[in-house]
Amino acid sequence: MRVVIAEDNALLREGLVLLLTSAGHEVAAVAGSGPEVLPALLEHRPDVAVLDVRMPPGFRDEGLRAALAARREIPDLPVLVLSQYVEETYAAELLGGGASGVGYLLKDRVGRVDEFLDALERVAAGGTALDPEVVTELMTRRRDDPLDSLTPREREVLHLMAEGRDNTTIAQTLVVSDRAVSKHIGNVFAKLGLPPSDSGHRRVLAVLAYLNKG
Repeated sequence: MRVVIAEDNALLREGLVLLLTSAGHEVAAVAGSGPEVLPALLEHRPDVAVLDVRMPPGFRDEGLRAALAARREIPDLPVLVLSQYVEETYAAELLGGGASGVGYLLKDRVGRVDEFLDALERVAAGGTALDPEVVTELMTRRRDDPLDSLTPREREVLHLMAEGRDNTTIAQTLVVSDRAVSKHIGNVFAKLGLPPSDSGHRRVLAVLAYLNKG
């Protein structure tokens, strides 16, 4: 898998390069500032891009802006965004278009190598990968709506769905049967007024669109 990395912290950037190459991936290019990101993505057209949200020169949202611009030029370019903190606005903007192949992780997650590599592979394959803290932040900001009608178990299922987990993984995590998971998912969609779907990232993005709405 060919990867472009955009990260201004040299230590983290080199750590990512070492981590990915050790896992058998090719790092096609690295960028250390916002203006370098889009040209690198357009030149190398990687299988997935790993981008920091805040980069020089402004340390605001240069990485995210470059990611959104690149996805306009290269439709469905898989992008995994890294952030130091939960920044709800950035998460909503990245996910709000309903596109596939997107992820939003806190930088602490990089240190959990297996989780990070799993998230990267899911995003590259067209799925989604959201940090559990991001999901929690999005969910806790929506209290005056049908989310209140979900049972505690249905909330657990929704939380895992929003992280990008498939039915089998949800069943294993909650120690329940696949049939029980399917039933809970059906209840979640019914209560939130969302059409049921087994199509992985589409169902996750539908839920996130609902959570971000308003």
